[in-house]
Parts: sequence; C-alpha cells; structure tokens
Amino acid sequence: MTSGGPALVWCPFPDAASAERAADILLAEALIACANILPALQSRYVWRGAPHVDTEAGVLFKTDRALLEKLIARIPALHPADEPAILGWACDAAAPATARWLGDLVATPGPAGGDVTGERS
Repeated sequence: MTSGGPALVWCPFPDAASAERAADILLAEALIACANILPALQSRYVWRGAPHVDTEAGVLFKTDRALLEKLIARIPALHPADEPAILGWACDAAAPATARWLGDLVATPGPAGGDVTGERS
C-alpha cells in the first residue's frame, strides 16, 4: 500500500474510558499512529429533533489517507453509540516529519498494511 498523505478523523465518545479502549485497539491494528483524547468536552447538539447537552470525550485520530476509509468503517464497531458521529479528512499540509511518521503506517507490512513504531503525539 502506498501512503496517501496525512489524514485525521474526529469522533466524540461518551467517556474517556471508551475512547481509550477504541484508541488502544486501533493502535494495535495499525489503523492509527496516534489518538489525542480530550477527556471532557461539552457538546451541544440537535439529535432526532431534540436539543441535547452532554459531556463527551473527543478523539482526534491521526492516520494516513490510504487507511482513512478503513478507519472510518472500523470505529462504529468499537464505539458504544448506535450511530457515532465520525468525520474524516485528508490534511492539506503537514510537517515533513509528521507526514513520514503517518506514512509509516502503510510503508511496512503490519495488521493494516503498516507497522507503528516509535512514539509521538
């Protein structure tokens, strides 16, 4: 698989524990290189016609564009909600070292086509 460049996925979880579980699985499956978990966000939204206010844990997943669709397809199975809000996009720009790091997900054989090595956040 060839690197498609950096990509991000945003997904709120109902709590930090469920976000951490999903992140750990996605790291082990080499679908992401990093998950930045913001443990206490206030979300105000309309769902099925009714306004809601909740405290959630937001997660920004860092990946490679070549894995973006696989990642978006995988998250619902790891998320406690029936219909989680998942947004993904390719990055227009990134520092060269960051692009290489995320590209390593697809550069070497591994569970998702790459192997996560090293630590960054």
